[in-house]
Amino acid sequence: MLTALARTATRRPLTVMLLWGLFLLLGFGLGTGVFARLSDNVPEVPGTESESAAQYLDELDPAGSSITGVVAGTPVSEPGLRAEVERAVADVREVAGVAAVPDPYVTPGMIAEDGRALIVPVTLEAGLEDDAEERTLEAAAERIREIDAPDVHVSGGPLLGLQMGERAQEDVKNAELISLPVVLALLLVVFGGLRSALLPLVVAVGGIAGAFLALFLFSEVTDISVYAIQVTTMLGLGLAVDYALLMLVRFREERRHTGDVVEAVHRTVAAAGRTVAFSGLTVAVSLTGLLVFPSVFLRSIGLAVAAVVVIDMLAALTLLPALLARFGGRIPPAKTPEDGEAEGRFFARVARFAARRKVAVLAVVAPLLLVLALPVSGMSIAVGDARQLPADSEARQLQDTVAAHFPPGTGVSPVVVAVRPGTDAATTDRLRALAPDAETRRLPDGGAVIELRPPGEADGAEATALVERVREARGDAPVEVTGTAARLVDFRQMLAERAPWAALTVLAGIVVLLFAFTGSVLLPLRTVVTTLLSLAAALGVVVWVFQDGHLAGLLGAEGLGALSLTAPPLIIAIAFGLAMDYELFILARMREARLRSGDDREAVVTGLSRSGRVVTCAALLLAVVFAAFMTGGFSPILQIGLGLTLAVLIDATVVRMLLVPATMALLGRHAWWAPAPLRRAHDRFGLREERPEQPREKVPTGV
Repeated sequence: MLTALARTATRRPLTVMLLWGLFLLLGFGLGTGVFARLSDNVPEVPGTESESAAQYLDELDPAGSSITGVVAGTPVSEPGLRAEVERAVADVREVAGVAAVPDPYVTPGMIAEDGRALIVPVTLEAGLEDDAEERTLEAAAERIREIDAPDVHVSGGPLLGLQMGERAQEDVKNAELISLPVVLALLLVVFGGLRSALLPLVVAVGGIAGAFLALFLFSEVTDISVYAIQVTTMLGLGLAVDYALLMLVRFREERRHTGDVVEAVHRTVAAAGRTVAFSGLTVAVSLTGLLVFPSVFLRSIGLAVAAVVVIDMLAALTLLPALLARFGGRIPPAKTPEDGEAEGRFFARVARFAARRKVAVLAVVAPLLLVLALPVSGMSIAVGDARQLPADSEARQLQDTVAAHFPPGTGVSPVVVAVRPGTDAATTDRLRALAPDAETRRLPDGGAVIELRPPGEADGAEATALVERVREARGDAPVEVTGTAARLVDFRQMLAERAPWAALTVLAGIVVLLFAFTGSVLLPLRTVVTTLLSLAAALGVVVWVFQDGHLAGLLGAEGLGALSLTAPPLIIAIAFGLAMDYELFILARMREARLRSGDDREAVVTGLSRSGRVVTCAALLLAVVFAAFMTGGFSPILQIGLGLTLAVLIDATVVRMLLVPATMALLGRHAWWAPAPLRRAHDRFGLREERPEQPREKVPTGV
């Protein structure tokens, strides 16, 4: 199958390149229309109580979402400033879509005790369409910002979500500008030529364009999270470089065996293409676990990443062979084994050491990774607030200003209780008593809204505990809870309920694919265990830094007491998929060596000596891409960037270079074992396209 695909690509390379060019234009033309359809409602989970209550209030409550303006830096009682604030308040009240703007000079609690700051809350009408709400937000915010004072900031509510989304996209754009030149420079070092170095980037551009087009099509039937663009770009670039690097290294090896460029391409696709195909399918399966969750955020990420993986895989198997058939004659062959012996010598030495000292390696490496993973046991997730943004952002400046001038808890989003008609007065009184200064307003249908102000943050432990107390105190009454804290409680519950099913789905798919690739039932299990070790270690470091606050300042962040709820699921899903990527790179070479020599122990050394350089280079390139995302200041992106960087480096070095050969040596010939019925099934149905037999090469020893 793969050989037939390669022959098609090499027979008409110009046609293939033209089709991909049209696909690229379509992706960057029509596909970029998805940017106008992105959603920043990360914690929303359809079907939960918090969403049901929110929909009920959207239909009946005349008061919709709200934003906050703060004026500070000078005595607010100064007559000129007071007149200007009152004019601004009157103007904002006239903005279409604004429901209410209280006068801060007559409303209790709106002026700070030190007299140097005041708050201007703006409540929007309920039920506004997205476009109308955005116009209202922009008009109201701009009018408040026109107030002449040293510090004037506007944020909160839906405006905070927009500001976070804009910051996330800005960080991604900057990361791309940083990572692309660095990746190109590294590729130049790896290949020693501009033509070879540019090919992986061509594949990456095609993959990203295709992902944009896929996301645009998905947006026709479902919401797409704003984070899908960041993850798609991040992973699309990294995987395209990985696949192209694997194919190019193999192409240069095949060029050493044949002077016919087209034949070298066919051999490359038959051997390395098989690894790319299985790798793409494995990474995609690793991310389909996200589709088990009803969360729009998680599902859209799963769709986005699965799309970019498949498109990157197709580009590597069609576009790259066409480019190689057309221009590959100018790419020099790899050095002969004797000339390039030093390249494999190091990895062969490491493999032999790990195989000889297998028990010692396992006794040192496994506990070390478990120690790094310990903070995961105390991991907590939160929706997050403006503290996730850098200090120079408007939303962060507003929160810091309010914290400096007003009592703790000022401006914190309340726990919102929707009391439907038929609820008795005793229940309503009992709910109101759960928090001081509870506010109540009636609804047109006879129901009511109770707003309970929690101490601390809107999604902190006190707020989520208040949600639980409301749900316990309501009994059987038709009462529902919504708001930031309630959404977080429901999101956590959704994760707890669906995570086992997601894990089962992913693990079952991975085991089946790895069995199809290797013909073994033990190798998939060993792969899953070692991968989970490296993943847990990386996630533990992220918790230690961003939740506990250790060394967070070095990254321009701070300890927030919890991770962003976007970070753990993305780190787990993406890092697991990438780990499978490197595992397949190594297993492919080990399997080839074993089929030729029949020596299980030597196959491990040969496989690692021939794949170690590719895996190391690929990991370094991916780490550069992920690390570039840590140059911004948005905490969720920093968390994802650090987690993926560490996961890639730990997996490609400690795990693949030490744990893999040690565990393979421990299993010995049993590593490739499968029950007789499964062995027969693999012999009959497994994908078995191999590189045509070549003369045996000298394996670097030098030990």
